[in-house]
Amino acid sequence: MKLVNNMTVWFLKRRFERIEQFMKNPIETQQRIFSELIETARYTEWGAKYNYGQIKSIREFQEQVPVSSYEELYPYIERVLKGEPNVLWPSQIEWFSKSSGTTNARSKFLPVSPEALEECHYEGGKDMMSLLIHNRPETRVFDGKGLSIGGTLHANPFDDYTQVGDVSAVIMQNLPAWGEFMRTPPLEVALMDHWESKLEKMAEICSQENVTSILGVPTWTIVLLDQILAKTGKKNMLEVWPDFEVFVHGAVSFEPYRSLFTEKYFPSDQVNYLETYSASEGFFAIQDDLSKVGEMLLMLDYGIFYEFIPVDEVGKPHPKALLLDEVEVGKNYALVISTNAGLWRYLIGDTVKFTSKYPFRLKVSGRTKHFINAFGEEVIVENADHAIKVAAQHTHSLVANYTAGPVYMGDGSRGRHEWIIEFTKEPANHDEFCKILDETLREVNSDYDAKRYNDMALLPPVVHFAPANTFYHWMAKRNKLGGQNKVPRLSNDRVYLEDLLELLVVGS
Repeated sequence: MKLVNNMTVWFLKRRFERIEQFMKNPIETQQRIFSELIETARYTEWGAKYNYGQIKSIREFQEQVPVSSYEELYPYIERVLKGEPNVLWPSQIEWFSKSSGTTNARSKFLPVSPEALEECHYEGGKDMMSLLIHNRPETRVFDGKGLSIGGTLHANPFDDYTQVGDVSAVIMQNLPAWGEFMRTPPLEVALMDHWESKLEKMAEICSQENVTSILGVPTWTIVLLDQILAKTGKKNMLEVWPDFEVFVHGAVSFEPYRSLFTEKYFPSDQVNYLETYSASEGFFAIQDDLSKVGEMLLMLDYGIFYEFIPVDEVGKPHPKALLLDEVEVGKNYALVISTNAGLWRYLIGDTVKFTSKYPFRLKVSGRTKHFINAFGEEVIVENADHAIKVAAQHTHSLVANYTAGPVYMGDGSRGRHEWIIEFTKEPANHDEFCKILDETLREVNSDYDAKRYNDMALLPPVVHFAPANTFYHWMAKRNKLGGQNKVPRLSNDRVYLEDLLELLVVGS
């Protein structure tokens, strides 16, 4: 594989010149992307509706085209799902990525155009390795195989001629032959839809390969690595893969898992950790400096035009949207994208903060709504409210207040959610309430359901039944009584939980 490594490194080093170009000319690059998107879509139904043929500037575009949530775009997306051409984008759409976290459906479906696949997702995959090489010119990562933990594909429920699935599965299914040669496990294993069987097969195959890199979400990666260690009897993964070099991670914060990887799985300075920011909607940012943990370079030439809404503007009928040259370092912005798959001024739901300008680096700061996404489960408040309501109805109880957050994975232990719930009328059977709460969450959120499958990544939730007035005393302690102050329903960290748990201990 030495020849393969040398040739691949040579090729990817050349790509860095293009990255440098948009780093030096970010505003001009985004203007070019904007013009290309508007010109390409001018004869689509959406383009005709919003008069794309007459738009001369970004400001005109912002004045004429509304900011849209998934729910607002869905009537158009549904028509594309059903095979109708030229609705949002002129190219034929044969693939849809599936993601949960919507408020009107168990899963959301995002179109993946040929342009988005080639110019965005694949470009991002190449560039993340180009940036690794720029940081580690001596790398031998291509001497071995890259392990990727993908999802599954299924027939489109609206149109038999197209397919839907996790964006990782869509990407793997369309990889060129050279890309498939450099990765493991084989495609027929990577796309298996039975997670337990898939991970068992992956552990069997990958433990025999010379794996030098992994691309995956920390949650599922931990499950696989534990399975490989159990199968091989090795103490850490470097005894299985001595040439391992880099874990490329994304989707959830890596910080709760970092010590687990650096101390248990890969206890060596030879292993690097590279963060990416990608989603079903597109590939957005890559860590370009391995010394800047949590900071990623915004990739400006992937066919995506970016706008940024100050968080206090979110939800307004006509929110003010800023361009790159208008953002401020350290401010929180909701991310808005227009893409080469026909998502126009789409409010993706993430919030970001810029850590630098020229070049534009950012970090993901959260979501536009309260949520738990510590393991890729994307549980939103509406999911939690519904599950609480169903559990209370079935157990003839009344809930006064609640909050929930994650219990992070430890050394050999799975993650889970932890709830603190106060009742005005408690359920007669606490276990039944907890069971229905968990089952309902699984019904309304496909990502949570996947993580809970056979307790592989998430254990059943632990629920504390708080005494009366617990939340009142907690809000009083925080000087948050009255007015617009509200109990935070969900949090992606344990700050609220720990504070409340201390209160429970004191009051017990």
